[in-house]
Amino acid sequence: MACPVNSITYNGSLCACAPGYVMDRVANTCTLFAANSAITAVSGVDYYTLSLPATFFAFDSIKKFTQSQAVFLEATFVMLLSWLLLCLFLRFMSLGDGRNVWFEIRWWISRLDICFATRHWLDDQKVVTKRKTELGGTFSIASWILFIGLFAALLYQTISKRSIEVHNVRATNGPELNSFVNDMEFNITTVSSMSCANLRDLGNLVAGNPGFIDQRVVSLSTFANYSCHNSSKGPTITLKCKNCKFINDNMYISWHFVDLPNNPATAVGFEFNLSATDNAKKHMSFVSGTLKNGSAFDDRPVTFRGRQSDILKFNLFPRIYRNLHDLKLIQPLFHEFLPGSVSHDTNQLQASLENSIDGLVNTTLYINFLSDYVVEIDKESIMGPVTFLADLGGLYCICLGIFFYLLIQCEYRIKKFRNEDSVMRTIRNRRKAQDHWDKLRKYVMYTYGCRTIDDNYNNSKKEPGCGGLMLHSVHGSRSSRKRSMQRRTGSINLYKKPSLPANETLSCKPLGSANDSNLHSENMAKQQNVGSGKDFPQSQPQESSIIDDNFIPPPPSLECKGGSEMDMSDIQKNLKNLYEYNAMLREKLLAAQSLLQSSSSRHSSQVKSDET
Repeated sequence: MACPVNSITYNGSLCACAPGYVMDRVANTCTLFAANSAITAVSGVDYYTLSLPATFFAFDSIKKFTQSQAVFLEATFVMLLSWLLLCLFLRFMSLGDGRNVWFEIRWWISRLDICFATRHWLDDQKVVTKRKTELGGTFSIASWILFIGLFAALLYQTISKRSIEVHNVRATNGPELNSFVNDMEFNITTVSSMSCANLRDLGNLVAGNPGFIDQRVVSLSTFANYSCHNSSKGPTITLKCKNCKFINDNMYISWHFVDLPNNPATAVGFEFNLSATDNAKKHMSFVSGTLKNGSAFDDRPVTFRGRQSDILKFNLFPRIYRNLHDLKLIQPLFHEFLPGSVSHDTNQLQASLENSIDGLVNTTLYINFLSDYVVEIDKESIMGPVTFLADLGGLYCICLGIFFYLLIQCEYRIKKFRNEDSVMRTIRNRRKAQDHWDKLRKYVMYTYGCRTIDDNYNNSKKEPGCGGLMLHSVHGSRSSRKRSMQRRTGSINLYKKPSLPANETLSCKPLGSANDSNLHSENMAKQQNVGSGKDFPQSQPQESSIIDDNFIPPPPSLECKGGSEMDMSDIQKNLKNLYEYNAMLREKLLAAQSLLQSSSSRHSSQVKSDET
């Protein structure tokens, strides 16, 4: 069968992947191991029991986005810029007569002037009055937006960096090291196409320094439980130690993989994960990473194969967390990777595959327990309540100072801003006066039926006709109106006796009596007799004055102003003129009535004398 792509042949017909490539048994292809050599270490303060899978939610991206002061500062800048642009847009909107929505918005913005109400432009030798302007409201809210944003950033800084972590390194002894009892787990994965069937010689632990007097070889089972299982990336060696006690300084654990038929012993990298957990399983510290070559300056793909061992060095550092109730936790740290026999090019790998002596991959796990020193970790607060209040007051003064300076500059350079509060108050007062006049007008109209007021208000272009103003009740029938008028006249007693001679008597009767028509015909006949030359010399001047057209003056002209220019003084003046004109008409009417009655009485007495 033909070899897959990115592979080489050895021993005539056998196939193997090129350096840096690993065989995918499912797809039967050679793929490049392109993972970066990355090491990740976490301190022992993470809650082990609350860890969630990374694929459940994107916690890392959310955490990275929220845990930054730049988020608060950017949000503050966006809100501040939006507010200033909105107020600038409203400045170009017309105020009108104070009834449009733009005036209402700008008026309420001026009412928001809570920081600079009395700190506006004032002329010399004037009493300081509380002025609320639209510009002051804009800058007041802008200062509060900036202050709240900076306060949120300060609060975040206080919560996240309110204390510093202090590390104290001191010498330790054997009894104190025995108190460090943790659960340890080591996972070493050899990235290759091999399986656990290639594994050999795993089961011994070398303690001390090899070649020296303190070297000891013990069974690995006395230290930890070990196993091997196949993963998608290759065989994984797992070492689990419960309630581990580290006394020796150095420990070496070695194993190797050998060639099998059609499955040579090759590897392209290593993945490791070392973790330590306290007995309560509340805190965990670990270190994990990926290794694919032995030099940080050479990133060429390589294949590990040969007699020299690949050494992975780790340090175990004892730590005491004083801020977590004296928690004792061992921190694993990656120290160094020493590659063994490697192949960089195709010819070198092909020669190694054809040599049976190189048919193995040696791996050594080197663990160094730093038993000479112990690290004590504690947290000290760097910000107290006085410091926080001082920073808060400083932010408040800075925000007010910035916008107060802008306010002074705007009012100093633009004179229109100096009296904008009086302009808006004038428009608002005029609108309120107009609303009050409308209420009074509607009350008069619906109470007395004065529709002329409503017509004159709606049709302001026409000349107001107030001369024909007639007040009458719109409720009830004509008979009810007559009865109410009779009761009103009876109670007020509008009729007064005129100044007449002492020998004449006057009888007061309403104008609407039953003999009005007869009296009117008699008066007309009397006037004809007078005009024909009969003697009644005393009545001629009076009768001539009655029929004189210029005897009764025209009604007074009323002053009617349109819009909001009409006030109560004008109404009182018009009512006074109407009252005086009605009083004059009443006197004329009473005088004419008394003259007619005297004429009719003389006429009746003359008729009786002629009959006799």
